Amino acid sequence: MGKVVSGPRRIRKGEAGYGKKKFVVVVKNPKTGNNKTVKFGDPNLKIKRNIDSRRKSFRARHGCDNPGPNTSAKYWSCKTWEKGKTVGQVMGRKKKKKTRRK
Repeated sequence: MGKVVSGPRRIRKGEAGYGKKKFVVVVKNPKTGNNKTVKFGDPNLKIKRNIDSRRKSFRARHGCDNPGPNTSAKYWSCKTWEKGKTVGQVMGRKKKKKTRRK
C-alpha cells in the first residue's frame, strides 16, 4: 500500500480533469517511489450510497470485496461507497464551525 500524499478531494473548476472526473488523490507508489495522481468518479452522477440496494449493486458490480492497491481508481471509488462513513468523512472534510455574526 502506498502512502497518501494529498487528498482525496474534489477536482476544482479550472484544474486539469475538471468535468472529466469528480475526485483526485495523490498516492506514493511503493514500487517506483514516485507520486501518482489518481482521478476517479463520474462528475455527472451523485453518490446515492445511503440507499442499501444501490450500494450493494455498486459494490458487486465493481468487485469491491478485493479493490486492489490504493494506487488504483477502483480502490478509491469502492472506498467512497463503504457503509458507515459519509463521503465527506472519506474525503477528509471537516465540519465547519458555525460562528455567530455580531
